[in-house]
Amino acid sequence: MSRLSCPSVIKPSENSQVDKIRARSSKAKLKTLSFFSGAMGLDIGLEKLGFEILLACEKDKICRQTILANHPEIGLIGDIWNYTPNQIRRYARLNDDDEIDLIIGGPPCQTFSTAGSRRGFMDERGNALLRYVDLILQMAPKFAVIENVRGLLSAPIEHIPHSLRPYNWTPSLKERPGGALLHVIEILQNAGYGVSFNLYNSANYGVPQCRERVIIICSRDGCALPHLMPTHSAISSFGLPPWRTLKDALKDMDNSQCDHAEFPQSRLRFYRLLSAGQNWKNLPPKLQKMALGKAYESGGGKTGFLRRLSWDKPSCTLVTSPTMPATDICHPEEDRPLSVQEYARVQQFPDDWKFCGSIKERYKQIGNAVPVGLGEAVGKVILNHINGKRLSPPSDFPFSRYKNTDHLSWLETKSMRD
Repeated sequence: MSRLSCPSVIKPSENSQVDKIRARSSKAKLKTLSFFSGAMGLDIGLEKLGFEILLACEKDKICRQTILANHPEIGLIGDIWNYTPNQIRRYARLNDDDEIDLIIGGPPCQTFSTAGSRRGFMDERGNALLRYVDLILQMAPKFAVIENVRGLLSAPIEHIPHSLRPYNWTPSLKERPGGALLHVIEILQNAGYGVSFNLYNSANYGVPQCRERVIIICSRDGCALPHLMPTHSAISSFGLPPWRTLKDALKDMDNSQCDHAEFPQSRLRFYRLLSAGQNWKNLPPKLQKMALGKAYESGGGKTGFLRRLSWDKPSCTLVTSPTMPATDICHPEEDRPLSVQEYARVQQFPDDWKFCGSIKERYKQIGNAVPVGLGEAVGKVILNHINGKRLSPPSDFPFSRYKNTDHLSWLETKSMRD
């Protein structure tokens, strides 16, 4: 396997911050615009099915280098706030009367994350979602995709920290759980778009990783598209192949070509006592408190500490750094984190996909990406709709660990609360 790093011809000193117009003006069959593009995991999945990414929108300079290293012909713009629909069309080489088939994007998700401050739309990053929705309405694509974290399902429009809530506090409409998503749905539906969504575990779509993401699909014809059709399952009764494992993803890799971070020696002493699939709970009781330090007394299951992955299961969710104490990710056998190249395999990037920047920056790009297989599943349900095929998953299929996450049951729970 070749080393997946930034090629020497793409240097950080080169001005990748300069916007560029798409090099080709050929007539694309499925014209697609990508926003908050990152390392383009979602895009690759769609490209495999014939969607052509005409333009990427990304303001992070390292991600922009990665985009240009792999797609030098693409149109590229920066901060989503700085462009009108007409300017975006110009960078994509689209005429005023050219139909846009698809707009895709995953607005910054920290503001909706259950691990973050959960400030909702009161945070600038939350407003990026509204800006993205506004562009969808202005550019009127046939289809639009919004990807985000599970926390979006319960995020309010405005979050009031627990420390600031008065006695007998009752949430207002803006402060109710799920208000942010409900607001977005109403905006899209009022504009005539059919909206469907669910929380999807990527492992059900051939990804060797348990990673749950909310995928919202919008259709300009007013139809609510079916949920993504699973290709794999942890339950044999559905007649699908079993989840792909870490061993499936990494079995033919040449580890001599891998770049990886290092664990501190203070942590390695404990990892050397753990076997594949184990974590801190498998340490001798007298060492558990020593291994976790102050975190030992904190609440929760603390399952992210000292994790050795299992060969025979999908990977856990890849985070932006595999060496953070509460979310570290160790190779099943070797005393090191997963490498950058192994990260890329788990996220299903092609082996020749180039990632620019330092090891830290490459981990971050890959950890933030949408798995390629999940992007491909999104493309399939859209293509089926275009071709007049309506294929729906079994009604009792467990898309994720959680209940009431699909648009029908989720909306029903919100109406019951009202």
